[in-house]
Amino acid sequence: MSLKRKRISIGLACALLVALTVIGTHAGAADRRQQAVEATAPRTQGEPILAIISLRSQRIAVYDANGMILRSRVSSGQRGRETPAGIFSIIQKDAEHYSNIYDDAYMPNMERLTWSGIALHGGVVPRYPASHGCVRMPYDFAKQLFDLTQIGLRIIVSPTDVAPTEIVHPILSLSNPDSSALAATRVAEADEAARKADQARRAAGVAFRDATQAMVPVRLAQNLKLRANMQLAAEEATLASPLTPEGKDQAERSKSETVARIAELEAQIESAKANLQPKLDALNAARQAALSAENAQAATAEAARQAAHQLAPMSVLISRKAQRLYIRQDFEPTFESPVTILDADRPIGTHVFTAMEKTDHGLRWSVVSLNTGHAQGASARRRSHADHVQDADFKEGDREDAKSALDRIVIPQEALERISWIAPRSSLIITDEALSSETGKGTDFVVLLSGEPQGGIKMRRRNPPETDAYYAPRERIPNWRTPFANPFSSW
Repeated sequence: MSLKRKRISIGLACALLVALTVIGTHAGAADRRQQAVEATAPRTQGEPILAIISLRSQRIAVYDANGMILRSRVSSGQRGRETPAGIFSIIQKDAEHYSNIYDDAYMPNMERLTWSGIALHGGVVPRYPASHGCVRMPYDFAKQLFDLTQIGLRIIVSPTDVAPTEIVHPILSLSNPDSSALAATRVAEADEAARKADQARRAAGVAFRDATQAMVPVRLAQNLKLRANMQLAAEEATLASPLTPEGKDQAERSKSETVARIAELEAQIESAKANLQPKLDALNAARQAALSAENAQAATAEAARQAAHQLAPMSVLISRKAQRLYIRQDFEPTFESPVTILDADRPIGTHVFTAMEKTDHGLRWSVVSLNTGHAQGASARRRSHADHVQDADFKEGDREDAKSALDRIVIPQEALERISWIAPRSSLIITDEALSSETGKGTDFVVLLSGEPQGGIKMRRRNPPETDAYYAPRERIPNWRTPFANPFSSW
């Protein structure tokens, strides 16, 4: 082969190699775009009950009552600005959000976890921690998750890879099986009371119309009598003046006729009043009945509201550090009391028990145990000393630790009575930690794991919802720069 042909062959080979590289690069990019949602349950998805973010794997997994329904990669806080590990919930949602802290950074489908500015949102996900403390998700996945979730969804940020596992324990068998039936009864009573109140108001309206019609003859006769009295007074004044004999006779005849007319009108008035009085009595009775029905409607509506409130998810937190039990419902504190923890000087770990769904025998529960290095439980030792152990062994270790934690809790009777109304999607949290200062107005319980980096939250000041600096009003003019200008930006 000539030198010229060799050079042509080498050139063609190089061109082919470059083309294959470019094609491979584009295919890889397309593959990465397709993998925004890495897993979807091969079944009909239920309502999300909790989501778990693994800081180790940079993954988020979303669970319904029957298991995982979605999984995707994420990018959490970079070193020094780490996303805090702990227990949170979604406290605000904003589909079109721009940050006031980070130069109008675009944060689409934002789901807030703390009022100090930790949130989930769509963004660039470079497969490693890169944010200032938030959790970025691929844009498509963030939109999908935003559409699925509701305010109050439990979000667990774990230092390691964890998953919910089913658990059975006597403490978790306290739910009142009749709570749903009671709520349905209260709603039915409220509906019936509203129907009766509406009927009573209509009856009062009919009675008012009848009384008004019956009042017309009375008013008419009274007006005619008034005119007759005025005529009589004029005729008497005429008789008192000098008159001819003929004029006097005429005035006396006219007066007699007027007196007779007045007597006739008085009889008409008495008859009309006799006809009116039953209508007035019926009107008063109808008004009293309407007032009673409206009061009954208000009472049954409040009873239905209370019953519905009891069915709302409840959050119970037991803190070994504070030696207290707290209950929150609809983001409001409802109860607090001391609690007894056996062997209180020994760590108990952090465990999130979730009521997944109602069954014929009560509630089905799962548990997620966040046993970090300082909580030397069975599952923590397995993770730290035997990474090759199968996931089933991890789950069994979590179950053992969680049952051990429940065995050490002695809940006061008053708290037990309140917890007996616990409903699906409720949580029981047992932890070594104290309540975070992030717990407050407009939040569920926030628990931060003290043994983990919290850089992304330490630099932030908690603001109440009304003055939150992280919230950008919709009417402000955003910076419309593209979020793709720098694929490795740190907003």
